[in-house]
Amino acid sequence: MLYQLYETQRSLMEPFTDMAQSAAKLFGNSNSPLGQSPFAQRISAGYELMYRLGKDYEKPEFGLRTIYANDIDIAIHERVEINKPFCELRRFKRFTDDPKTLEKLKSQPAVLIVAPLSGHYATLLRDTVKSMLKDHKVYITDWKNARLVPLSEGEFHLDDYVNYVQEFIRHLQGIYGNCHVVSVCQPTVPVLAAVSLMASRGERTPATMTMMGGPLDARKSPTSVNNLATTKGIDWFENNVIYRVPPSFPGAGRRVYPGFLQHTGFVAMNPQNHANSHYDYFKDLIKGDDESTEAHRKFYNDYNAVLDMDADYYLETIKVVFQEFNLVNGTWDIKGVDGKVERVRPEDIKSTALFSVEGELDDISGLGQTEALHKICGGVVDPEQKHLIVEGAGHYGIFSGRRWREVVYPELKAFIASHHVVESAIQTPTSPEPAVVTHQTDAVAIAMPQDPAATKKVARHK
Repeated sequence: MLYQLYETQRSLMEPFTDMAQSAAKLFGNSNSPLGQSPFAQRISAGYELMYRLGKDYEKPEFGLRTIYANDIDIAIHERVEINKPFCELRRFKRFTDDPKTLEKLKSQPAVLIVAPLSGHYATLLRDTVKSMLKDHKVYITDWKNARLVPLSEGEFHLDDYVNYVQEFIRHLQGIYGNCHVVSVCQPTVPVLAAVSLMASRGERTPATMTMMGGPLDARKSPTSVNNLATTKGIDWFENNVIYRVPPSFPGAGRRVYPGFLQHTGFVAMNPQNHANSHYDYFKDLIKGDDESTEAHRKFYNDYNAVLDMDADYYLETIKVVFQEFNLVNGTWDIKGVDGKVERVRPEDIKSTALFSVEGELDDISGLGQTEALHKICGGVVDPEQKHLIVEGAGHYGIFSGRRWREVVYPELKAFIASHHVVESAIQTPTSPEPAVVTHQTDAVAIAMPQDPAATKKVARHK
């Protein structure tokens, strides 16, 4: 009922947000009679803020059409390589006419970026993708909005997430011989499970595995996210945050954790920061600071765009990761696509180099939660393990913004390069679904506003 009420309220508000947008343009146009009034700039700014606060935010686009590398512009062609019911494996294929650059591109490592399925779309990692495209073949998991997935496609469980990741890894291995995996936040747990299962079966595992700001051991340095999960039982989440998709969507009737509830939770974690950000936006509009206002719009276009998560996946994640700690306790069993149940054994990983990254000020995944990777994977020798703490960085700062570009990415690039071997394909991959080409808008880099604190990195081998 709450979901239906929200959609009704949103529909009723839509004409008013459209009116606010029109009014902002009328008062902001110097050629308009209304734009000639003494307070026109302030009135326009007020209406613009009303519009931004009330509008419905759809899934953003990556908008990566070119990158500048090797002193030339390289064209980017975005396409879907594998289309699953709840996820698309999206590739950013690079093109150039320069023979030397083309040869270099062909020899660079293939990287699978596993984006979070925790509210925001994969486009939140736009800055991550943009940086890595300069030196890598980049693929990313683009998770679908559960309210758009018909019930006929079945349910989506945490086990399915793990199986998806394994399929994507095998796909890249079939093309390139091997690949490198980078997971950000939530997917660190299922990615580790996926690679562990592959290792236990004797399959080839990725050359490297990078874990950034993830709750591998949520018992360490618990945050407000962890505390909510540990103080409330599964029944509480089932009764308070799970609703059925209204009839107006393709996924009508599907049980989900709605995106609007997730967004409310995001904002509630740092309400003052968001209030200050919107007030600064209002002042920048009055001053005519186009650069600052555009940066605000770009960030919140991504931050305010949220998706629904399938209820089974969400509830199982709460239980496995934040309540029972199945991964670190060695009690996690996963059902494969063949129906066989297997125990997750990270200690079976032997040939994959490990890199963990944490932000000093991360208020979502506390210090030590990601570093636990090295203790969990006891079969990897010490020289193949690396840990990086980025001082002054919050959760978003380790994969987006200045600290990501200047501190984290150079370390990650060097780590992958040191374990990269050019290989031939070991198998012919299964033919994927027909590629879907999307036409994107201008590329942008997003960054959570950070305090202008000094940046310091701490890197050490385990």
